Amino acid sequence: MSIAGSGGRVQPARPGDPSRIGPYRIIGRLGSGGMGTVHAGLAADGLRVAVKVIHPAQAEDPEFRARFRREVQLSARVQGPCLVPLLAADPEAVAPWLATAYAPGPTLNQHLAEHGPLGGGTLYAFATGTAQALASIHEAGVVHRDVKPQNVILTPAGPRVLDFGIARAADGTSVTRTGVMTGTPGWISPEYYRTSTAGPQGDMFAWGALVAYAATGRLPFGTGAPDAVAFRVMAGDPDLDGVPEELREILRRALAKDPSDRMSAVSAAEECSLLLASQATQVLSGGGGLEPTRVGELLTAEWNIPTLDDPTWHAPASRSRRRAMTTVLVAAAVFGGIAGGVLAFPTSGNSSGEDTTTAGRTTVGRTTAYPATGANGTAQRSEAAEPGGATETPVDPRRARVPADPLAEVPNPAFTRAGDESQPTSDEWSTSTVASTSEEKGVEKAIREQMTSMLATKDMDFMEPKVTFNRRAQTVMVTGGPISQIPEDHQEVFRRAGEMAACTALAHRLKDNPTTWPYGRFSVSWKLFDGDTEVSILGFGEATDGCYGEIAGQWQGDESGMATAEIPSSDRDEIRVADATDKAVIAAWNARIAEGHGLEPFATNDAIALGFDPVEKAAYVWARDPDGALMGRAQRANFQDAVSKTVCRNLTAEYNSNKTWNYTRWSVAVYEGNSRTPELIGSGECIR
Repeated sequence: MSIAGSGGRVQPARPGDPSRIGPYRIIGRLGSGGMGTVHAGLAADGLRVAVKVIHPAQAEDPEFRARFRREVQLSARVQGPCLVPLLAADPEAVAPWLATAYAPGPTLNQHLAEHGPLGGGTLYAFATGTAQALASIHEAGVVHRDVKPQNVILTPAGPRVLDFGIARAADGTSVTRTGVMTGTPGWISPEYYRTSTAGPQGDMFAWGALVAYAATGRLPFGTGAPDAVAFRVMAGDPDLDGVPEELREILRRALAKDPSDRMSAVSAAEECSLLLASQATQVLSGGGGLEPTRVGELLTAEWNIPTLDDPTWHAPASRSRRRAMTTVLVAAAVFGGIAGGVLAFPTSGNSSGEDTTTAGRTTVGRTTAYPATGANGTAQRSEAAEPGGATETPVDPRRARVPADPLAEVPNPAFTRAGDESQPTSDEWSTSTVASTSEEKGVEKAIREQMTSMLATKDMDFMEPKVTFNRRAQTVMVTGGPISQIPEDHQEVFRRAGEMAACTALAHRLKDNPTTWPYGRFSVSWKLFDGDTEVSILGFGEATDGCYGEIAGQWQGDESGMATAEIPSSDRDEIRVADATDKAVIAAWNARIAEGHGLEPFATNDAIALGFDPVEKAAYVWARDPDGALMGRAQRANFQDAVSKTVCRNLTAEYNSNKTWNYTRWSVAVYEGNSRTPELIGSGECIR
């Protein structure tokens, strides 16, 4: 769990989150993992900080608390360029915590996925800065042990190396448990695979792989099963094609199989700084390299990463129980009316179904007409009897409702943890077991089938979930992985699909058997490698008060659904409908422009696009608007109205003619200017 940054996205605080930690005012969350929660905080002078608080279960473990105390001591040792400084800590508190300066920006993985490889001066600045960071770490007598793309943030001021969560002092005092393999496959040195030896040379091997990845967008030892990657690391040559020639030789020495043949971090920083200076066409004096101040100036001058747009940092954080992205949504026109103003909404589709009320908005109870199957994988029946006392009648399975309050008026339910906000622990995950009863097997089948159906539309059904049960924790665990170097957007889709499938399956089972079915909580986790004992918790929640989110009775799209919709579909029906609907939306918008409503055309012919989110069963339409054609409220209201009418017409026609079609929701977004963050301006349902 990286503490210092999350791409600028402040998630809503959750019930029970502190308002202050030490001297810092807490305004939201930056993330959560198996060991703790990272909160977004502000110092008295306005400095942004990331505060990592250890989970209570770990805090009660004397061994874990000792390791955390050692982590604080190691982090306090390390000071230097391109690092994130430790600001404060209290390892003896009831809930131990530490705080670092906040580092805004994407991880290297995120940047490469959106913008491609680094080049020119930016690449040399990246190589120089990360090598300098490791030199400072090693000089302090510490070994990082987890150098990888997820632990490097590309801030506007340069790269920042993060996370000493599994660091080790050079004297051998470890922050991690003895005998537990640490590190991430693909970023582990040959000697660590062979002997579990982790020294500064191992960090340099990972640094060589990191810089090669930054230069090419490819992993130097390829992808695939962890064992296959390990074999290439130990016996194969790195793929350095595409790395600039002058940098290639430096990386070859860093990636040597024999640790004694590798260059030190100091040497790597010096040689890369010379390349950086050469890129800047500076004339060097003497042969002793550059002064640190001079290197810092060159690094800043040659660094070319877009300044992060993070509008949510100072916004009041709304509450949500689900670990997901949030965004500032500009509410323009909703189906049947216009609502102006800027509102901070949580991610919709809240799998926990939490009802919250904050300034300016009310979240009400959830109901939905999806999914098609219940807890046992079969079509559900209508909840209401026919007039005159007739028995229940079958309904279109696409209209079967997920119970919004499955335990309503149940005096003694078997599930007793409703409203429990605590995150499932790794121990609860590791002690969960495979389905043993027919009811558990039915729920497992339903979850797997729903997830496979969702993931298959994005060609992601290779991510097969494992479903296990912890009766004592009353929690169903959905686990993915290990899959080497899976893109983060794929893992996010897995999380969303797992939460929705588990929530709906459990809601049906709670409704059908409230006094005997004990499971109401769910957790979605990810294993990095086989034998992993501390999985990453991607998301969790409970099914006792609904699985879909609504704002004032209206379904709302969100940035997570939007991100999923932007992933190309592999389903033929979706591709066909998307193409036809996209063309129809463009035609409808052009017709409105021609009618003379004061509307302006977009800058390019391909500004409007459409995609599908299989988790929320929604079509998303977005427009890229660099020239401000949709700047005003009237323009946005016109665009939202044209989109909603056109999309609903096409979705409804497909729904009526294709019994397998279940997309009946829509959402509209705008990318204003050069922003990478969409503003959602309207959402709704075509069929309720």
